[in-house]
Amino acid sequence: MSYQIEKLEKSQYKLDFTVDAETFAKACETAYEKTKHQYAIAGFRKGHVPKKVIEGVYGKEVFYQDAMDIVINDEYMNALTSEEKLDVVAQPELTAMDYTKDGGATFTIVVTVKPEVAVKDYKGLTIPKIVTKISDQQVEDEVKKTLQQQARIIDKDGAAEKGDTVNLDFAGSVDGVPFDGGTAQGYDLELGSGTFIPGFEEQLVGTKAGDEKDVKVTFPESYHAENLKGKEAVFACKINKVSTKELPALDDEFAKTVSEFDTLDEYKASVKKTLEDNAEKYAERAYEDALVDAIVEKNDIEVPAAMVDQEADSMVQEFAYRLQMQGMKLQDYLNYLNMTEDKLKEEYKEQAEKSVKVRLVMEAIVKAEKMEVLQEEIDEKINKAAEEAHMTADEFKKTVQREQIDYLVNQILSNKLIAFLKENNTANVTYEKIPPVKPIGKEEAKPAAKKKAPAKKAEPKAEVKEEAKKEEAPAKKPAAKKTTSTAKTTTAKSTTTKKAAPKKDEE
Repeated sequence: MSYQIEKLEKSQYKLDFTVDAETFAKACETAYEKTKHQYAIAGFRKGHVPKKVIEGVYGKEVFYQDAMDIVINDEYMNALTSEEKLDVVAQPELTAMDYTKDGGATFTIVVTVKPEVAVKDYKGLTIPKIVTKISDQQVEDEVKKTLQQQARIIDKDGAAEKGDTVNLDFAGSVDGVPFDGGTAQGYDLELGSGTFIPGFEEQLVGTKAGDEKDVKVTFPESYHAENLKGKEAVFACKINKVSTKELPALDDEFAKTVSEFDTLDEYKASVKKTLEDNAEKYAERAYEDALVDAIVEKNDIEVPAAMVDQEADSMVQEFAYRLQMQGMKLQDYLNYLNMTEDKLKEEYKEQAEKSVKVRLVMEAIVKAEKMEVLQEEIDEKINKAAEEAHMTADEFKKTVQREQIDYLVNQILSNKLIAFLKENNTANVTYEKIPPVKPIGKEEAKPAAKKKAPAKKAEPKAEVKEEAKKEEAPAKKPAAKKTTSTAKTTTAKSTTTKKAAPKKDEE
């Protein structure tokens, strides 16, 4: 076997292979041994038909396709082993294939490799770091949340008011005809929560336990159910119970109940400290992100389309997993949005390209600065994990898989990289009164779709959550090359391989 290699544009290489007659004949023999059990010919036991007999019946080319699969996979993998510059990052593409007159074969494969990045301008930058200045109002709001959580729910004899919860049965209909998802029994609805479509909850204000009332509403034009958009509906409601919240007194006794402090002032001071700590953590993460973004911006990289496609695929799979954790299927989500999986993937493309750029630039910095992970650093992580699992280090190591070690290595290297970047660049810190601090590590998943996925019947709509910040750099296995899937032919002439209805509809 011999091959010629040629560098193409956009981080691609072309490999032209020539397979001699002897090598191809051996591949045909191997193909015969693998497939001979498939042939049934009169006079021979199945699996024992001689090769020449099969070729006589079906033609001498009968084993060529399987033989080509064998030589392509073998010769391609041999080439990858000998060509260190081929750090292949996507499925290889078989672009040409033919058989020679002397009994050999030729084929051409195009591979996409990781682009070479000569990283620059990653030191000496000044990046803004904006920290929320916690106000007294934010502290009061946080205390009120805890106060609400400590409220007692008690039955109420009087009329329902905004903020009260009514337990009701309802049955919806349009023009007197019931519709799917419009019926529920024993549903708890907090008036003023905005859970149901506009106008529904307001009409229940003033009702009492035992009341029956027809609630008339109009479904929004943007409602997800096509048969209900813009339609007038009537919900026959029966109020089973009205309940209200009884808040505890906001005093020292409350502070003792919900905290380790003896006085309300001490408790409020601790709440403020927690909010300030969270604001600092959030600002630090935002600064790290901004620092990485600034460095990537200064390094113009042409990312291969194949890498972007793979990253977008991974993002879709991860999004599907998060949906599954909430009891939803990706296909149901897509059906609700009238969207295909390909369209969803397309929505992720811009985010995927940025993610790949970040990874490539960060890997380049790791390489340029000769960063590495020491064995003692890995052992320290393992020992800590073993302690948390109440196991000895040796016991824990027996349960650890290679992927987990790779994750630890990546985590250590990522932490080193971020620490290095922060040491060699400057944060311009300012304190501003900006909107309340977001929860640390959580944000709404945004696959660029306008609507949220539907929730289960008679429950508030679910929000898909994801980690706000992932360790984007360096790549999962910075010290090792990717394992590349082998090319596979397909045909002898192939040239390529390859409910409740009243609920508010949220945009």
